[in-house]
Amino acid sequence: MRVEFAFGKSGLPLALPEGFRYCLLEARSALPLGDAPAAIEQALDSPIASAPLGQLAAGKGSVAISVCDITRPVPNKDILPAVLRRLEAAGIPREKITILIATGLHRPATETEIGQICGEAIARSYPVLNHRARELSEHQYLGKTESGTPVYIDSRFVSADLRITVGFIEPHLMLGFSGGRKLVAPGLAAAETISVLHSPRFMRDPKVTEGSVERNPLHHELLEIARMARHDFMIDVSLARSPQGGQRFIAGVFAGHPVEAHRKGVEFVSRAMLETLEEPADAVITSAAGYPLDLTFYQALKGITAASHVVKPGGEILLLAACDEGTGGREFTTMLRENPSGDEFLRKIADAPVVPDQWQLEKAALVAARNRLLFYVPGVPREYSASIWGSVHTDVTEAVRSITRALPKNAQVALIPEGPYVLARVGKNGSAGS
Repeated sequence: MRVEFAFGKSGLPLALPEGFRYCLLEARSALPLGDAPAAIEQALDSPIASAPLGQLAAGKGSVAISVCDITRPVPNKDILPAVLRRLEAAGIPREKITILIATGLHRPATETEIGQICGEAIARSYPVLNHRARELSEHQYLGKTESGTPVYIDSRFVSADLRITVGFIEPHLMLGFSGGRKLVAPGLAAAETISVLHSPRFMRDPKVTEGSVERNPLHHELLEIARMARHDFMIDVSLARSPQGGQRFIAGVFAGHPVEAHRKGVEFVSRAMLETLEEPADAVITSAAGYPLDLTFYQALKGITAASHVVKPGGEILLLAACDEGTGGREFTTMLRENPSGDEFLRKIADAPVVPDQWQLEKAALVAARNRLLFYVPGVPREYSASIWGSVHTDVTEAVRSITRALPKNAQVALIPEGPYVLARVGKNGSAGS
């Protein structure tokens, strides 16, 4: 059997040995829209539970638009022009329309990446600025949430007369689904806020996981923060590959009230992406969905957490990720180097102050405690192989041989070529959005 896995920018064809029951898990039902530009125009003029964007902009003196950073494949070049036309038609000058790259604690976007994120013409014509989470002075304190999270949000967003987010909806390892409120926090939040949101109090709650929304306490915490920041309007899209594979296209557009429009988008993505297995797999071979999500090992770990929902306790998970930019940020890299045991890491951070980026490693450690992990991550320097909680392979054929070597004949192996873009569950009907 031969299967193409999303891997870097070019993909990775994999030849799989015979003798096993392979189950291919894909997001099959979301198809590209026939006329995505028209769908965007209609969504902005007839939004969900909101006045049209042009009407909201009337009489406003300034606008802030939060957009994802380079690690998210949002088609801003298709969305932003329609948004900006309506803002300018309402009388808002270009210099009063600020586009903020919602980096959270990720590194700032480079000048080249800003052009890739927004489109060169927009990057030249509008103020496009990076959010800087570690600069507390650039944030406004809005008080505490009911559960006690201190809320600091980028002052440029909070002080604008109209506050808009542009993103996309996909399964997310903590929030259930991305999009909407995530472009406010953690996207535009200070490190002091992000650290609390990603503390063990949330990370170890079993409902803080992919596909979980209504009972997810972190989702509701972010909704409260977005309300405090006066999030006015959102436009999110869902994405699908073309029927022939390869490039991603817009499959759905959801614009309007930040809560109601996001809810509609989540319902659509849940139906489109949900794949089910009748019983847990003995092993899973997955990816981190390719570029840009597998740029770093930090981001690629989402492939592991997504796959953990369909594998038996004690089963194996093989992650395929290019990791062309290496391990990730400074704090994450330091933690990876200094913690060769996942169990010890979980004990160490249980009652300690939260360090930026520990949450991604914490989620991976929770999976490593239940399953054997294998990695083909050629962009991660060899010096980190001993620190990664699993066996690291430099040859993909050997990695496949290793994960199948101990499996009994006719064992079930789940294949997830697009990693976290597929929402997979076990059970006749599966479960999502819970």
